[in-house]
Amino acid sequence: MQIIEKYFTRLSPAQQQALSQLFPLYQEWNAKINLISRKDIDNLYEHHILHSLAIAQYINFAPQARVLDLGTGGGFPGIPLAILFPNTQFTLIDGTLKKIKVVKAVAEALGLSNVTAIQIRAEEVKDRFDFVVSRAVASMEKLIPWSFRLLSKTHQHALPNGLIALKGGNVKAEFDALPNRHYYEVTPINDFFQEPYFEEKFLVYVQG
Repeated sequence: MQIIEKYFTRLSPAQQQALSQLFPLYQEWNAKINLISRKDIDNLYEHHILHSLAIAQYINFAPQARVLDLGTGGGFPGIPLAILFPNTQFTLIDGTLKKIKVVKAVAEALGLSNVTAIQIRAEEVKDRFDFVVSRAVASMEKLIPWSFRLLSKTHQHALPNGLIALKGGNVKAEFDALPNRHYYEVTPINDFFQEPYFEEKFLVYVQG
């Protein structure tokens, strides 16, 4: 939890409490369902929560904005972002029912009324969103078509609606392999957080 407060110094008491509850909640659920590597659960705050919050260092989501977390897994990056942006509506989707059950249970335990968790494939989603976020889900070749059809035509932010993905590896090569050109920005996460874990990890924004 200290590592979160190192970078986010203006958390409200409610946000501090919710973030501090994440470790016991995920530790309990991880014993039943393997959401996070057993070796990695002790690194929950740095490797999963802080990593998710790199998005909050890049954009300040507007109140009433709608954000889709595509392939949320155990709730990342959606749950930490929902804690930080209590007036923004987050829809967390995943194709695996047991993961969505955990996300629902965590959101309920934290009293996150701005989180909706649904077992559904991206191709089946009908709603529209300001941004689609994802963390280590798929290649850009898949993420871009999945995401772009879900973007609203109405913009509420200075940053145009689009996809924000947390990625590792050779991101430029993924874009070079695409048939169409897209406007995108790649930001090293080390620009936000100094820990060695974030070397070779990137935040990628693709304008919709």
